[in-house]
Amino acid sequence: MQLFFTTTSDPRLHEADDGSQSAPAWVDLPQRTRTYFISDAHLGSRMVADPHGHEQRLVAWLDRVKADARAVYMVGDMFDFWFEYRTVVPKGFVRFLGKVAELADLGIEMHFFTGNHDIWTFGYLEHEVGMTVHRQAETVQIGSKRFLIAHGDGLSSTDHGFGLIRTIFHSRTCQRLFRLVPPQLGQNFGYAWAKKNRERLTPEEKEYKGEAGEPLVRYAKRYFEEHPDVDIIVFGHRHIPLDLQLANGKRVVILGDFVNLFTYGVFDGENFWLESF
Repeated sequence: MQLFFTTTSDPRLHEADDGSQSAPAWVDLPQRTRTYFISDAHLGSRMVADPHGHEQRLVAWLDRVKADARAVYMVGDMFDFWFEYRTVVPKGFVRFLGKVAELADLGIEMHFFTGNHDIWTFGYLEHEVGMTVHRQAETVQIGSKRFLIAHGDGLSSTDHGFGLIRTIFHSRTCQRLFRLVPPQLGQNFGYAWAKKNRERLTPEEKEYKGEAGEPLVRYAKRYFEEHPDVDIIVFGHRHIPLDLQLANGKRVVILGDFVNLFTYGVFDGENFWLESF
């Protein structure tokens, strides 16, 4: 299912008595021209030797982009495991979440796409941190280009075992049952599962398989044929940096990651490119 979203009002604008809108003095709207894309930070991963240093590097990146960002798209797996209970959220990440809230309070759009490691957000990130949460692929017009943005898991996998696990993870019934597990046990299970999953996939993910062999590229080519109005498709998930221009002028982007490669995407309204931090 394809979804579209638009912003009908800018949260940075104040409404005057006559109905007109103006920006508060602390927001410099003309400078906020860039859109940033980042994915796969896997905060909390037990495979990261220095988790606090890792989080601080991500916070430093957010500090850098806040000067000119109009929007930040976090394209899945920002957390290695995230499951919210009714009154309990995962321990840690206070610097990251605080910085995200700071940017949101400045009027910068903060978008959070769930991945295959951080599906289970049930309101905290939206209501307490100020993010807009997306649970499936979205198309959006940014400047002169139309984007499809998706984490990438489940779009082109032929692994039936992964498909079954994904179905279980997205099941509301299974999510309610998991809430019955005490948080400490549930979190420990989640991080252990994530570590095992990463250990199994890491050697494969280091290699780019070419246009014919890369499942997300094949999916993108089919999508472009069916949706010629889309110009750029942005994925996470694969942990490889890729900016591929196809013969028809369309582009397929895989963002890399922010756990080993520290790569991210930038769009200025006309041009898109990948950078590293």
